Amino acid sequence: MADETSTRAPGRVELCARNVEHDWSRTPLNWIPGDPVASHAIGALNFLLPEGERMFCATFHELLPLIGDEALRRDVLGFIGQESMHAETHEAVLHQVYGARGIDPAPLIRQSEFLFRVVVGPRPGQSPRRARQHLIERAALIGGLEHLFAFLGDWILNAPLEEHGADPQMLDLFRWHGAEEVEHRNVAHDVVAYVGVGYVRRNIAMVVGVGALLVLILRNTRYLVRTDPELPTMGYLRIGRRLARSMRRGTFPRIPRLLRSAAICLAPGYSPESVGDTAQALAYLAASPSARAAAQI
Repeated sequence: MADETSTRAPGRVELCARNVEHDWSRTPLNWIPGDPVASHAIGALNFLLPEGERMFCATFHELLPLIGDEALRRDVLGFIGQESMHAETHEAVLHQVYGARGIDPAPLIRQSEFLFRVVVGPRPGQSPRRARQHLIERAALIGGLEHLFAFLGDWILNAPLEEHGADPQMLDLFRWHGAEEVEHRNVAHDVVAYVGVGYVRRNIAMVVGVGALLVLILRNTRYLVRTDPELPTMGYLRIGRRLARSMRRGTFPRIPRLLRSAAICLAPGYSPESVGDTAQALAYLAASPSARAAAQI
C-alpha cells in the first residue's frame, strides 16, 4: 500500500508530464490473483482512457485562448501534458497486454472513438456562438469526470493490492496515473469556474458524466469477462456479485463511497482539495518504478 502519512502541504505545484517505462511481457490478464472480475473492471478503464484523455487535451487546447490568467494557463498546459502521456501509456496496454493474450481490443476501441470523437467531440459547422457553448459543455463534463478520477486516484494509492499479489506493472500504471490525477485535481474545476459555468450546469454535467462512465466501465467489464479464455460466461448480475465481494476484500472501490464522494460536488463552494492528498501523490510519483525506469533510459 502506498504511504498514507501526509507530510507538510507542498503549496503550489508546477504540473509537468512524466515519462514512464513499463515491461508488459509478464503481466497476466487477471492481474489481481484470485480476483479476475475486479482485474477486468479496473482494467476496463484502459479502453476508455486513451480516447477520453485525447478529448480532454483537445478541449483544453481550444479553451486556452479564452484563459487570460497566466497561472491558470500554466496549469492547463501541464494538465494537457500529463493527460497526453496517460493516453499514450494506456493505449500500449490495449495491444501489449490484452491483444497479446487473446482479447481483441478493437470493438472497445471503436466504441471509445465514437463516444469521444463523435458524441462529445467537436462539431464542425456550428455557428461561433453554438460552438463556444458546446466547448464549455465539454469543459463542464471534464470537470465532473476529473472529480471521479481524483477519487479513483486516491483509492488506488491507498488500496492494499500488494497484499493480494497484484501485478506490479499494472499496479504502478494505475498508481502513477492516479497520483497525477490527485496532483492536478483542481485544474478542470478552476477552468470551469473561469469560463463561467454555473452551479446547476456544473452539477448536471457531473451527474451525467459520472453515471455514463460507470455504465461504460460495467459494459467493458462484461466484454472482457466474456472474451477472457480462462473465465466462464457471466451476465451483469453475476459480475455485480463478484464485484461486491471484491469491494469487501478491498480490491475494488466501494460504490457507495464513490457516490458519496460524487455528492460532495453538489455542495455550494465545492473544492477538489477535499479529495486526495497532494503530498502523498508527489511522494508516490517520486518513487514510481515506471517513472524511475524511464529516467534511466
